[in-house]
Amino acid sequence: MKTQTQVTTSSSDGKVQYVNEPGTPGSSSSTNWEARATELVLKQPKVTWKSYIWDTLDKSPEERRFLFKLDTVLLTFASLGYFIKYLDQVNINNAFVSGMKEDMGLFGNELNYMQTCWTVGYVIGQIPSNMLLTRVRPSIWIPTCEVVWSVMTILLAKCTTTTQLYVLRFFIGTAESAFYPGMQYIIGSWYRRDELAKRSCIFHASGALGTMFSGYLMAAVYNLNGVHGFKGWQWLFIIDTVISLPIAVAGFFLLPDLPEITTAWYFKPDEIALAKKRMELEGRANRAPYTKAKFKKIFTSWHIYLLTALYVFFNNGAGMGGQPAFQLWLKSKGHPISEVNTYPTITSAIAVVATLIYAWTSDTICRGARWPPIVFSGLINIVVYSSLAAWNIPDGWKWACFFLAGQGGAISGLTFAWAHEICNEDNEERAIVTGSMNEMAYVFQAWLPLLVWQQVESPRYFKGYLTSIFIAVALITTAFSIRFLHHREKGRKVSWVASL
Repeated sequence: MKTQTQVTTSSSDGKVQYVNEPGTPGSSSSTNWEARATELVLKQPKVTWKSYIWDTLDKSPEERRFLFKLDTVLLTFASLGYFIKYLDQVNINNAFVSGMKEDMGLFGNELNYMQTCWTVGYVIGQIPSNMLLTRVRPSIWIPTCEVVWSVMTILLAKCTTTTQLYVLRFFIGTAESAFYPGMQYIIGSWYRRDELAKRSCIFHASGALGTMFSGYLMAAVYNLNGVHGFKGWQWLFIIDTVISLPIAVAGFFLLPDLPEITTAWYFKPDEIALAKKRMELEGRANRAPYTKAKFKKIFTSWHIYLLTALYVFFNNGAGMGGQPAFQLWLKSKGHPISEVNTYPTITSAIAVVATLIYAWTSDTICRGARWPPIVFSGLINIVVYSSLAAWNIPDGWKWACFFLAGQGGAISGLTFAWAHEICNEDNEERAIVTGSMNEMAYVFQAWLPLLVWQQVESPRYFKGYLTSIFIAVALITTAFSIRFLHHREKGRKVSWVASL
């Protein structure tokens, strides 16, 4: 029977932590690391104003060093990966308004069909991919998918028929389906509550940077029109792959997997022990087998349904259904192609700034509450889309509305942070719920634009703007419902523990 050594620090619930004596299996230096990790994580740092700037500044030197490494590698790779995902995702819009439409005779709803094909592929892969991530090393699966979509993107430059475009967009969407929900799952496996929202939102903001860069890139490569026989819009796809492929390959060497299985070369053994202890004391469950009881628990809980609904309303109520509404309005007003591609990047810049403001506000002023920024964003959406639905408004206010629409895309990271916290006690539930959130959002995005964001109705899109108003109301209602049910759930757990 193993003997135990008592660690003098106690957990927040009053239970004393124990570790194995040296000399027993799995002990010696690893035991010392675990004991030290327990002390570091349980130690309550003195909170100062510095934590409002960045949450690691008041933590111990050891934890700061660990988080610096983790942020540098995981956040950098996640952000670059999402950057290239969005670069590849939105390039079809920029190519479309920069000559692709005229060169390929796409004068009907072909753009809608291309987006739908991508969305169908994206939807199919997400939940299976996230479930696979609980069994396969993410450092193998996610970079492999990135390499596949990067290579297929360059093939878009050689398409001569709409059928080729539709098929490629479907498979690109399938390959891209692994990345966003997968990386949100991985981020949620490494960070604590006071760290999670900022990282999730920084990760999400990189997608808006990808949208911005795609606009600038299209404006630049348009000047390559005719070089080596390729049109300017074809060069966009070629250069996308040149940028994307090295980032994808780097993932095989940089992605740290999960704390319980990581073999990352840049972490020392004591830092791995610290990572595991942080998640243990956070209450974040490790991987466990899939069973009938587990599936029953997941699919009879409100978590998967309301959190999925929240993300569906966010995703389909922001960004104007993925349509280049601002670009097409600018084009209808006679603006040159360079302005059509660059002015909408201001909307993306506002999305980045709003994402960071919402994240820091949630973690500091709102004391970890995720719902206030979500509700505020929904209220701004109501104002923006009500104005655009009216349409006959001063051009200055119309410009402002197109710009402010960017803030609607700023709450994605908060919704995922909220989901990680609510599903904290079941790793597989967390994987399935986060996969379901993104998947079902795109299930609606596969058909909703065909009804309310039809290309032939541009640039006014009255049905699209009107629908977005109702979606914003539903977003706010769902956020309040989740807040109520989560508070009730936590209250019941506290009562249950008190009765023991």
